[in-house]
Amino acid sequence: MFTGLIEDIGTIARVDRRGDSVVLSIQTEKIDVADLELGESIAVNGVCLTVTEFGAGRFEVLAGAETLRLTTTGDLRVQSKVNLERAMRAGDRFGGHMVAGHVDAVGDIVSRRDLGANIDIQFRAPQECLRYVIHKGSIAIDGISLTVNRVDGRGFAVALIPHTVDWTTLAKKNVGERVNLEVDMVGKYVEKLVGGYAAGKTGVGS
Repeated sequence: MFTGLIEDIGTIARVDRRGDSVVLSIQTEKIDVADLELGESIAVNGVCLTVTEFGAGRFEVLAGAETLRLTTTGDLRVQSKVNLERAMRAGDRFGGHMVAGHVDAVGDIVSRRDLGANIDIQFRAPQECLRYVIHKGSIAIDGISLTVNRVDGRGFAVALIPHTVDWTTLAKKNVGERVNLEVDMVGKYVEKLVGGYAAGKTGVGS
């Protein structure tokens, strides 16, 4: 489980193709690599991946075929910048929102406006993702916990404050670039529970 609060911007140092999978070697300055453990989870641009090797300011993760198909991980190249967050510990402050690291959809940037203190970015998203996006609700974009400012039938918008601009990769992305989207999981659980209750009340599925 993650919170969407980015710990570091890492740099892709090596990309190794291994059959239908990819091994990424990622350099990091702010994450204490000596404190990592083999097999632990780390979010790379919002994608939960497993640490398979580490040492000397870098670590490796493996992305399988499904991850490459359903996320932007296959777009990464040497020198690409990525948002990094280690899995939260029990008792940690919960500063963002519940982020599983399981990407729901890939969206893309359709516009961006500099508003002085903030940057307004509009995203296009698939309908199966948009159904869970609400005004002033939470969404993870490339692993960053953000608040939805506007939403319509085609997409949604967020505003980046200076801290988010400085500590994540999102402000450096251009119109047309793809991003990983994970909606607030609470909405999906509510829909599942309410749907099951309604089906039980009407006799459907009994």
